Amino acid sequence: MTEKQDDLHSSVSQAVAYFWQTRRSQVEKQKKTGSRDQGSRGAVTGGAQMDGFIRLVTKIIESAGIDKKHIYFRKSLELPGYFRPTKEWDLLVVKDKQLLLALEAKSQVGPSFGNNFNNRTEEAIGSALDLWTAYREGAFNKTVKPWLGYLFMLEDCAGSQSPVSVKEPHFEVFPEFKGASYAKRYEIFCRKLLRERHYSAACFITSHKEKSLKGDFAEPAEDLKFEIFANSIKAQILTYGVKN
Repeated sequence: MTEKQDDLHSSVSQAVAYFWQTRRSQVEKQKKTGSRDQGSRGAVTGGAQMDGFIRLVTKIIESAGIDKKHIYFRKSLELPGYFRPTKEWDLLVVKDKQLLLALEAKSQVGPSFGNNFNNRTEEAIGSALDLWTAYREGAFNKTVKPWLGYLFMLEDCAGSQSPVSVKEPHFEVFPEFKGASYAKRYEIFCRKLLRERHYSAACFITSHKEKSLKGDFAEPAEDLKFEIFANSIKAQILTYGVKN
């Protein structure tokens, strides 16, 4: 591993640790306040767990030559849609009235993997379809094709790694899904988002809760590593975002 790769790995590790620390704090806060929205649901609805990753992406964008005034995080995140009035993204880069980049950063922690998998996939596909259709209809740019990214972190545990059966009452499902765990399903999903060109780049990370304080994480797929994701961001910024 080169020095740059080691630095990037360390930065991702810090983002992973921030995810688990924030999630733990939100659960504890819910319990102390006696809110009905307790436990794991409290952590989900509390938000902000992926902020460490979004800050890391922001640093990558700035290092590629974009001034922070063009980067939108936590506010002014709405973009017009085609099938709905607006969609709020997790990070935007807008410069000279051109949309350069839009990021969706999501996660899933157990135990309800089955209940949430379809929601996550439908949401990601729908958001991409909405953005690209709006782009086709002239909602954003005339000269620049936006970069659309999908970053996903999944809890590494027995529930996400165990094989999952499928129901085939009428037709066979595609063979890659048969006996695939939820972790494998998410990997396949992220890869297909790229192959179908719904997203410009995708990153898939897993992390075990018991090793959360160390920021340990895994990248199950070579083609979905954060380094490739980061390089794709840099290429977009260097191509369209920096004027000579």
